[in-house]
Amino acid sequence: MRVVLFDLDGTLLPMDQEEFTKAYLGELSQKGSTLGYGAKELVHAVMVGLEIMIANDGTMTNEERFWEHFLAIFGGEVQAHTQEFDRFYQNEFRRVVHATQPTPVAKQCVEILKDKGYQLVLATNPIFPQAATFERMRWAGLDPEDFVLITTYDNSRFTKPNLNYYRDILEIIGAKPEECLMIGNDVQEDLCAAQLGIHVYLVTDDLINSSGEDISHWPQGDRRDLLQFLQSLPMVNRWN
Repeated sequence: MRVVLFDLDGTLLPMDQEEFTKAYLGELSQKGSTLGYGAKELVHAVMVGLEIMIANDGTMTNEERFWEHFLAIFGGEVQAHTQEFDRFYQNEFRRVVHATQPTPVAKQCVEILKDKGYQLVLATNPIFPQAATFERMRWAGLDPEDFVLITTYDNSRFTKPNLNYYRDILEIIGAKPEECLMIGNDVQEDLCAAQLGIHVYLVTDDLINSSGEDISHWPQGDRRDLLQFLQSLPMVNRWN
């Protein structure tokens, strides 16, 4: 094993997903009012855009799918809209940090694996632009430079739990499934990687198990357990 994939929300960045979503949509609603989109109209457009990205067939990036939908509603030029969204993610979105509980364990996990020679991928569901993902990474105390790949809506054609999302990651980083470990808190979205032969570890602090699946057979633990697990991993043999 030489590559570790990390989920972000609920894994490296502790949060209750419902509280985060409520806070995020609240800020988005206010932004919609000030920009003339309309509060309810903007939130509805973004939520439908999310569904469209989840259903993406891979012939476009998630970003292209989203803006195709958005422009059909609001018209205008993509660049003008993206500038406003980027400003939102660099300003008002920062207030959403109150719905998260950052922990130093996140940075510790990254440092342990870097010291051991592992390549790191931030395999966060690619439904956000880079600005939003980098902002959440900042809350978690993470440096984008520590990751060989960070999945965002502009560089991804699929979303979790579509297995093609993980297949694309493997192709991009040039790794075999058995060389990788996926760490996440969502049973359906993260542990599905095991179907491809990727090793998995379930973080249980902010566990999401929407289908009530039996998780007793999966390697798992809270973030402190995860830290100990990563400390027990061997050094990467760079000559193999």
